Amino acid sequence: MLRKLLFGQAPRAYRFLSTQSTLPLLSKCSVFSYCSSSRPEIPPSNSIEHLEDQPTNTISIDRSGLYSSPGNFFSFSPSLYSYHFTSVLLIFFGGDVLEHSHEPSSDSELVKHLKGIIKFRGGPISVAEYMEEVLTNPKAGFYINRDVFGAEGDFITSPEVSQMFGEMVGVWAMCLWEQMGQPKRVNLVELGPGRGTLMADLLRGASKFKNFTESLHIHMVECSPALQKLQHQSLKCMDEENTSEGVDKRSLSTLAGTPVSWHATLEQVPFGLPTIIIAHEFYDALPVHQFQRGSRGWCEKMIDVTEDSSFRFVLSPQPTPATLYLMKRCKWAVPKEVEKLNQIEVCPKAMDLTSTLAKRIGADGGGALIIDYGLNGVVSDSLQAIRKHKFVNILDNPGSADLSAYVDFASIKHSAEEASDDVSVHGPITQSQFLGSLGINFRVEALLQNCTDEQAESLRTGYWRLVGDGEAPFWEGPEEQIPIGMGTRYMAMAIVNKKQGIPIPFQ
Repeated sequence: MLRKLLFGQAPRAYRFLSTQSTLPLLSKCSVFSYCSSSRPEIPPSNSIEHLEDQPTNTISIDRSGLYSSPGNFFSFSPSLYSYHFTSVLLIFFGGDVLEHSHEPSSDSELVKHLKGIIKFRGGPISVAEYMEEVLTNPKAGFYINRDVFGAEGDFITSPEVSQMFGEMVGVWAMCLWEQMGQPKRVNLVELGPGRGTLMADLLRGASKFKNFTESLHIHMVECSPALQKLQHQSLKCMDEENTSEGVDKRSLSTLAGTPVSWHATLEQVPFGLPTIIIAHEFYDALPVHQFQRGSRGWCEKMIDVTEDSSFRFVLSPQPTPATLYLMKRCKWAVPKEVEKLNQIEVCPKAMDLTSTLAKRIGADGGGALIIDYGLNGVVSDSLQAIRKHKFVNILDNPGSADLSAYVDFASIKHSAEEASDDVSVHGPITQSQFLGSLGINFRVEALLQNCTDEQAESLRTGYWRLVGDGEAPFWEGPEEQIPIGMGTRYMAMAIVNKKQGIPIPFQ
């Protein structure tokens, strides 16, 4: 029945994701001390050319320029970077400024804030800091005070597409719990839970397995108050009474009788218990630093304000602290990967987060599941902005569009393995392989046995979006609404404690 349902018509020619007003698949917000978001894959905006006579995996950089001036100090990130440019030079290639965008007709609060930072420091900010401010500024950040999900929002996520996604993630978590020896108490953590749809579907699907659900304490890592409220509603939570001041909010989900706590950062989740961590469409919104190769070696791309008060990209005249992460990333790369690139993105936050995850899993047991869109190798130029399901200029009216970048899965693997000898990394495999091996085909067959025609249409559309590749061959509706499969564009990776063996379905 399923085969007939999905392949009853001749497949159409597949096409790349367009920028139509209604994109069937985009992604979600996720939060670490950031809010994460994800969107569908799109080819890099800048072409990649092969540069002759360039070093393979070495970087030509004058490290004497890497310094912090105590007389004029500023911070590029709350915890990692601080440095000062003594003079800011606009670097030209072939006489052209790198790139710029049109200034909004009137400056928003966030635009004024960004320009104030640049003016106060007397120099540009990194792409990573720009990205962080745009997404999570406490007053005007894109994710902080709004619901950006679904057809009425800016993008759609896998859990919003079909209940089957959360159910399959629940199957994975239960299998890992069994491999862990069915411990009586387990932390189940989700980073950037969005509306809470994934966790709600997970708990509904697992509610019949009492031994599993009774062992769980759910921890939602979310910095947005607006999204915390939505998650509270999705999990049908009842708040505990007499919660002490200064203690993280704790509730009870009536979906499975499971305690739920909210935290602004992963570090606030208690240590000492085996921990299962879900990071779905989360890594892609962690701030990235962008580098461009020039005659002097690799220079970091920065964001500055022009004389006419618009934003544009410039290049740093000196090495920056993020260059150390670039050097680490190139050390991990196959020489030919770097040799052919003239632009590279690195994500220090992703490296550091992965290190934190690996150390916790190595010490306490458990594992982490990472599902996102990206590459299993060095990422060149992938940063993109989405507003109302359309791709827009990254520098256009910051705060009104979502920003995200490809996930570098190879970097995640190396970061985990360097952080702890007690963990093993598996994957990435495609989302289609991951969900198929966990039994999504059997699940959709079971659901189709007892549903209306309308529900059946929704099920097969959701199924294709989750595991298909390209345009759905069975679609008979409007062309602009044709389901686009994300089965091969999204990938899954697992980091687990070595004592537990190889997790399903990575054997």
